[in-house]
Amino acid sequence: MSMQRAHSWIGGREDQSGRDWVTVCSPRDPAEGIGAYQEASAELVDRAVRAAREALPAWSARSPISRGELLYQAAEVLAEHNEEIAALAALEMGKPIGEARGEARRGVAILRYYAGEGSRAVGDVIPAADAGTLQYTVRVPVGVVGVITPWNFPIAIPLWKAAPALAYGNTVVMKPAELSSLTAERIISLIAPLLPPGVLNLVLGRGAEVGAALTAHPEVDAVSFTGSSGVGAQIAQTASARGSKFQLEMGGKNPVVVADDADLELAVEKTVNGAMRSAGQKCTATSRVIVLPAIRERFVAALTEHVRQLAVGDPLDEGTYVGPLVSKAQYDKVRRLVHSGVQAGARMLVGGEPPRAKGYYVPPTVFDAVEPEMEIAQEEIFGPVVGVLAARDIDHAIALANGVRYGLSASVFTRDISTALRFVRGIDAGMVRVNEETAGVEYQAPFGGLKQSSSHSREQGRAAIDFYTNIKTVAIRAGG
Repeated sequence: MSMQRAHSWIGGREDQSGRDWVTVCSPRDPAEGIGAYQEASAELVDRAVRAAREALPAWSARSPISRGELLYQAAEVLAEHNEEIAALAALEMGKPIGEARGEARRGVAILRYYAGEGSRAVGDVIPAADAGTLQYTVRVPVGVVGVITPWNFPIAIPLWKAAPALAYGNTVVMKPAELSSLTAERIISLIAPLLPPGVLNLVLGRGAEVGAALTAHPEVDAVSFTGSSGVGAQIAQTASARGSKFQLEMGGKNPVVVADDADLELAVEKTVNGAMRSAGQKCTATSRVIVLPAIRERFVAALTEHVRQLAVGDPLDEGTYVGPLVSKAQYDKVRRLVHSGVQAGARMLVGGEPPRAKGYYVPPTVFDAVEPEMEIAQEEIFGPVVGVLAARDIDHAIALANGVRYGLSASVFTRDISTALRFVRGIDAGMVRVNEETAGVEYQAPFGGLKQSSSHSREQGRAAIDFYTNIKTVAIRAGG
């Protein structure tokens, strides 16, 4: 793959008026430069927002079906470039190529799904006290939407924010994470020219400068953010101060509960997938496994053996299951948390020293004898690390699962419908799964969490309409 050079996009074209160039290196080998992006300035952010504002009246006035047709075209173009985009994402952030291909296909499906929104019904007819009055609601665009996306899903998350925003008649200014700038720019370079100028814009750079300028801009009507809880709190404060809508998806500390009657093989397979795919770099990744007594010994032994056999390697190798972490900062954080688990007295069953001489590789790690107050049981690790906790019964397991500040996703493995329903009722999580991994919610289903995982709005599926539109209530009384 040739070296990629990425600029911001404003008004349907590349904008080369940015500031310094930032070199991008692959996490599989920090010495391997794969490209560079040009940082935007606050002035460039302002021009992007103004371009989106100028494009808004014509885009929002366009028929929803017409907007959907353009999103269908975008989906077809993205499908034609799936392999290229997947390889770039694998190189840039370290996701194994098989997973990256799946994410690229999901991006196409998201565009097609929201293209279809143009022909779906919106609004309601409401009875009126006066028989001669027609009363109904309509949905109208919010306006200019700032989209701030993370690096861990560099294809899917930008599209599951931008696609519904565009489908419902908004214009967009996107600010991707610095660590996924090349992938984001390549996607925008394919899609933005298909749309009217200014409808979809991209600004590249650091969150503290470019993201902050976008969030604070007075012409931005709404901000959709996925990332850390700390940054999310800052965005909420800034957006609230000027009365704009905001949507936050943040951290997770997702539990799996394994009941005594669980299908052992299924529980192990799904726990490993949830914990170790993408090297654990998912807000929905399985981080804690809470196991009931009768199955505990067999489950821990099977989990340990399964994790020990996982292939760690180059993200471009077809056989790789666990690739590198995205950056040195992420590598250092995960290594520190692993060390804290050892120091606190948890028993490391699998893990240890990095498996490769170069690159930000952390070995898949399993801890047993984890206590609920330990740092590794409370803090989001965002790495291929899972801890096993012991529970007396299902009620104790639910209490342990709820004993963190997050509430994104949770799973239970059981053959008993009563146990499953008790878990569904009792768990503090926005997404609850039975005999499934914590990660992997489908794009047509609402996505979001409770507690400090979310601002309690929902992304994806038809739920996206609630954030990206406002409701007008209309009453028309017949004259005469």
